[in-house]
Amino acid sequence: MLPQKGSDLVTDPQISPVTNGTEGAAPRKRDLALVSRKTYIKEKALQYLFFACAFLAVVTCILIFAFTMMQAAPVFTDIGLANFFSLTWAPTEGHYGILSLAAGTALVTVGALVLGVPLGVGTAVYLTEIASARVRALISPAVDLLAGIPSIIYGFFGMVIIRPFVAEITGGLGFGALTAWFVLAIMIVPTITTLTIDALNSIPMGIREASFAMGATKWQTIYKVVIPAARFGIVDAIVLGMGRAIGETMAVLMVVGNAPVIPGSIASPVSTLTSQIALDMSYSSGLHRTALFGMGVVLFIVSASLVGLVRLLSKMRKK
Repeated sequence: MLPQKGSDLVTDPQISPVTNGTEGAAPRKRDLALVSRKTYIKEKALQYLFFACAFLAVVTCILIFAFTMMQAAPVFTDIGLANFFSLTWAPTEGHYGILSLAAGTALVTVGALVLGVPLGVGTAVYLTEIASARVRALISPAVDLLAGIPSIIYGFFGMVIIRPFVAEITGGLGFGALTAWFVLAIMIVPTITTLTIDALNSIPMGIREASFAMGATKWQTIYKVVIPAARFGIVDAIVLGMGRAIGETMAVLMVVGNAPVIPGSIASPVSTLTSQIALDMSYSSGLHRTALFGMGVVLFIVSASLVGLVRLLSKMRKK
């Protein structure tokens, strides 16, 4: 029944029409849709509210980068890029080189990935493809709990439990990259496991059934069919786990030894970009503080690059 003239109805051109049911005819958009004025205003208000939330996230990201860049501007004018990208970090002597800190960050991150990726991916494969419902109900909450444990607790665990073990093996004090490897590996497992589970669950069951129909065993189906089909999602998980390892501060600060030098071995004390910022920010001033903001810019660029890589892989997965 058509509304009478002057009724409390308004039109919204964004709502799609109902087709007339003609077989093979492409659906057409309805030019006018009738809704009550109250509903129309409410939906428009929600639409603008959600847009404001999304826009706020973008603005916040831009403001953080702009603020950090403004604070780090003297790196280009007063410190100089040659000094900033050198090996020596000694602010009291006028040396602000971050390459030794970047090397420590890379060493700690790569080691954590070497230990954490097989553990995270293996856990995801087991929970998705092998475990019974009862076992899955037991392990999944434990993995989720690992993601919620504060990093300071991981630091305590690494300093009290893992460090003495590493010290006994290496003969040193136990503070160094090797201890940080074990701590960070445990910390990135929940991220890698959760995202890998999502990637494996996105593979249609028909692919598995087709593999079984061809005579493949369960294990052959897993490592020759399912894992290759989910490879882009697994790489996404690894990249995001890498971002977690690079950005971790407190747990690394407690076990890494905090020596801003090129490490001589995996058991030697090192320092990372994040741990050095946390150590020095409270008392730094002048060019020293500027150099710390410069490290923040470097970390921001690295994080943005990792996010861009994940977006690129996601697009490749959809093709």
